[in-house]
Amino acid sequence: MPKRILTGTVVSDVNDKTIVVRVERKVKHPLYGKIIRRSKKYHAHDESNTFKTGETVRIEETKPISKNKTWVVLDKGSEAKAAAE
Repeated sequence: MPKRILTGTVVSDVNDKTIVVRVERKVKHPLYGKIIRRSKKYHAHDESNTFKTGETVRIEETKPISKNKTWVVLDKGSEAKAAAE
């Protein structure tokens, strides 16, 4: 089973070796049909404390690292987009 990869924005880097990433998605309202934004926060492992608040990053699902951390940071989101092009 492939691991999920999500792209989001770092909202907190206060903890040691941990960042909090907010991932937004757009969904259609079931009754009214309007497109609305839904977001969820994930705790991700950042071994070297390199990512700061406001940066766009890609995170990958992994085995549980702690009670809340089951994601690890892959790279910056802008670098990933440049590599794909």
